[in-house]
Amino acid sequence: MTKEILVIGSLNMDLIVQTEKYPRKGETVPGENFKQVPGGKGANQALTAGKLGGQVRFIGSCGKDEYGTTLLNNLKNGGVIVDDILRVEKNTGIAMITIEKEGSNRIIYVKGANEYVTPDVVMKMEDRFKKASILLIQMEIPLESVIKAVELAKKYQMKVILDPSPVQGLPEKIFPLIDYILPNEIELDELVKNGCQIEEEKAKHLLKLGTNNVIVTKGKNGVSHYYEDKVATYESYHVKAVDTTAAGDAFAGSLAYGLSQGWSLEKTIKFSNLVAANSVTKLGAQSSLPTYQEVMKFAKHIKKNI
Repeated sequence: MTKEILVIGSLNMDLIVQTEKYPRKGETVPGENFKQVPGGKGANQALTAGKLGGQVRFIGSCGKDEYGTTLLNNLKNGGVIVDDILRVEKNTGIAMITIEKEGSNRIIYVKGANEYVTPDVVMKMEDRFKKASILLIQMEIPLESVIKAVELAKKYQMKVILDPSPVQGLPEKIFPLIDYILPNEIELDELVKNGCQIEEEKAKHLLKLGTNNVIVTKGKNGVSHYYEDKVATYESYHVKAVDTTAAGDAFAGSLAYGLSQGWSLEKTIKFSNLVAANSVTKLGAQSSLPTYQEVMKFAKHIKKNI
């Protein structure tokens, strides 16, 4: 039976510039292309799960501006329930994204209306937690709100997926409440600053703190899943990258989708890797996210079975 996914997080309009190379300090370089594309880690992850066919409800905040309207419409068109998104008297969140020729990116974001997703807002939405089975959450909203949402999720026995990005210090009390934490390699380094040098040691430290599964995403180097005293590794699907901006979000949204379908974690991670690989072949965040049918077509194209 399909389970409802509750996503709480950010909505941003991404202002994207493609360039041959990043400018050095004090340097001006020409841009080759400019686009405005709906984004925000929370919205990207919700839309991923929605376009794949999941039952997804989103809680967030955007401004009463043109960007906010565009973001709402894009989520709604992707099958996401948007009734609980606040419209406030502040600018919608913005992300300035520079993309080099080979697809790597650098991002600066301004929270804007995302700051209005406060702990009080989360508490007022408590009824939504009663109806969902999976919470998917990230770190582009206030930390206090993330903690409150995770606590509510555990109160109603939901599975919790945390994407710790943009990374910041987390209180130790939150880790036993997390079923799946999805750091990339840089985020893992920032989360564990106890002298550990090896990835496995850092992941095991998070497990000792109480998290059930540590899933480290490593781009073209695949994924490592740490659990109990074990580790499983998954190769990435090698494609020509155009823009890696939403790859992590595509993975997180797909993970929530697969779990909502009752799939095994192994199948879910392989599928999420495939969705992430598909997303990097297109420009932009939400504009790169595929439907389930597109993922299956992509799998046949690269000759991979799910």
